[in-house]
Amino acid sequence: MSDLKIVKTLLLKAPREHVWKFLTQADQLALWFFAGRKDLAEGGDYELVTNSAGKEGEVMMTGRVLEYVKPERLVHTFTHHHMKNVETTCTWTLAEVDGHTVLTLVHSGWEAVENSFDMAANHDKGWDEHFARFRHVAS
Repeated sequence: MSDLKIVKTLLLKAPREHVWKFLTQADQLALWFFAGRKDLAEGGDYELVTNSAGKEGEVMMTGRVLEYVKPERLVHTFTHHHMKNVETTCTWTLAEVDGHTVLTLVHSGWEAVENSFDMAANHDKGWDEHFARFRHVAS
């Protein structure tokens, strides 16, 4: 299933520079996804942690930044313990349209993950939930 990937697109009434912050800054990631231990940076590793009661600071996912082209493109690996630490890849593109942003996520690399279709389907649903919050905080 080498063509198994998740593709999501949001139309955001905000400039790319504003939207970029929500993908790369630790405190802004916390508003829609999970808090970062530090801001994402080119070539750097990252850890995202939960703020759920009783589990504060628990690592939810990890990865490393592969590409960082501000404010146009961000590529990073993505894994967590449910994926048995097999890395997938998230590619974010931010296109500017009349001062607003078309944000596209392509989450790929599922073929190496056990139960790849089920795991990808679960993440597809999860991205929908997170993107609802993203739309609210970033626009």
